[in-house]
Formats: sequence, C-alpha cells, structure tokens
Amino acid sequence: MVGLNPSEVPPTTAVKLLGAGTAACFADLLTFPLDTAKVRLQIQGEKQAAWVTCSARYRGVLGTLLTMVRTEGPRSPYNGLVAGLQRQMSFASIRIGLYDSVKQFYTPKGSQHCSVATRILAGCTTGAMAVTCAQPTDVVKVRFQASIQIGPRGDRKYSGTMDAYRTIAKEEGVRGLWKGTLPNITRNAIVNCAEMVTYDIIKEKLLDYHLLTDNFPCHFVSAFGAGFCATVVASPVDVVKTRYMNSPPGRYYSPLDCMLRMVAQEGPTAFYKGFTPSFLRLGAWNVMMFVTYEQLKRALMKVQMLRESPF
Repeated sequence: MVGLNPSEVPPTTAVKLLGAGTAACFADLLTFPLDTAKVRLQIQGEKQAAWVTCSARYRGVLGTLLTMVRTEGPRSPYNGLVAGLQRQMSFASIRIGLYDSVKQFYTPKGSQHCSVATRILAGCTTGAMAVTCAQPTDVVKVRFQASIQIGPRGDRKYSGTMDAYRTIAKEEGVRGLWKGTLPNITRNAIVNCAEMVTYDIIKEKLLDYHLLTDNFPCHFVSAFGAGFCATVVASPVDVVKTRYMNSPPGRYYSPLDCMLRMVAQEGPTAFYKGFTPSFLRLGAWNVMMFVTYEQLKRALMKVQMLRESPF
C-alpha cells in the first residue's frame, strides 16, 4: 500500500473543491515551464504575433526553454505563473472538484453505474462552468507566456499580474478579459472530458478487475492515460485558443477565422504545433495533480473526522 488509505466516509464537496484547487496549483508549479514552451511553439509562425518584439526561433521543448533563458533570463519560463495559480484555484476546483457531484446529478435515480455518456456530459458541464469563471486569469496567463522580454531587465507590456488585468480592461474593454471564451469552453470541455472520463474509467476498471488497489500505482496509470488522451483530442482547439487569446484587437474576426487562416497559411499540421510539450506538460500535470488530489482528499477527510471526533 502506498500513501494514505481511502476514507470510510466519502469526501465532502468542500474537501473536493479545496483538494482539487490545491493539487492543481502544486502540479502547475512543477510543470509551468512546459506550458510556457507550448505557448511559444504554438504562436510561432503567426505573422506579427501580438506583444512579440523579436524573432526568436524555437526548436523543440528543451531548445525553446534554453532560448528563453538565454535571451530573456532564467525567470522567463515562469512568466504568468501568478495568473496561472489564480486560474487553477478557480478553474480546477470547479472542473475537477465538482465533477463527481455533477456526475451524480446526471445519473438516473436507482442506477448503480454511470454510463460513458453521463460522464462525458458531467465533464462538459464542469469544464464550461470553470471557463466562465476563470477566463480572465487564462487570458492574462497566455499574454505573459507569449510576451518576449529582451534581457532580464527588458521592457514588458505589463508590469505585473494586476497591471495586466487593468491594462487589458482599459485598452480592450472588459470583454477583452473574456476574449476567446468560446474556443476556451470548447477546448476545456474536450480536455475535461478526456481527462476526467478517461481517468474515471481506467481507475474503475483497474479496481473492478483487481489489477491494482486504490493507491498510488492505480492513480499514476489512470492519470498518465488521461493526460495522453487529453493531448491528442485537445491539441487543435488548444492552438486556436492560444493564438486567438494572444491576438491584438482586429487580427481575427472569430475563432473560426483564426482556424481557417492557420490552415491556409501554415497547413493542417499547425494544429499540432507544440504537441510534445503539450503531452509532456499534460501527462506530468495529470500524474502530479491526480496523485496529489487523491491524497489531499484523504488527508483532509482524516483531519475533518478528527475534529468532529468527541475524543
């Protein structure tokens, strides 16, 4: 047995919300440079990309990170981390923490098993809810990750996270903070379904067939499968989302216009730009997040039970 044993009492919704947000922040801290490399590779090739002030050429995950460190300083891979953590606390807590509750809501009364359709519907619902609440944090995160700073002390469009929120709202209106909401809802509905449903099903089958027990190895295998599946199905819409959110006003008429221009100018392979860092990031992120999430739920329930115990 590895880690804490499952609690006899099912975790409460509050425990799931707190556990999911905290676990996602932990995973983000460890994998954020991979996400930044993914964003840089995704916008590469875009003509006159927004907020970009030099023509750095990125090749591969490691090459991108080394180029950023050499030209922009060692902290550059963590550009937008504050907004990223803000995003996870509001975003992951909803899409992951509420998944089980929404799944039960959609499950017919008296049914002992959830169908795949019910799980997909629950994933789409919590994914859309999370984007609606956390979209401004995602816009700011992408802007920071996409912006290039010449040298460690070079000029940057935004002086900090709060300045970015204010500047975007001032220059582009409040709607600018919700820019790309539709492609982001699409992207995160797909990602959430791929992650949560795949994790849910793999874990369930491993336990049902007694291949693994409900502990670290089971969580690791389930999370790795969820990360790979999510990367494959979500990469095209993720690239469109990143480019559209990072574009200046008037660049694209709509996410569909962005997608069509990408195909016309760069070909269909543009939809899988940054696939390697996307998979490395999503795979590592899912493993770290789900393993931490499962342990946090158990730890928080033990603390809650101890506080409620009369002895």
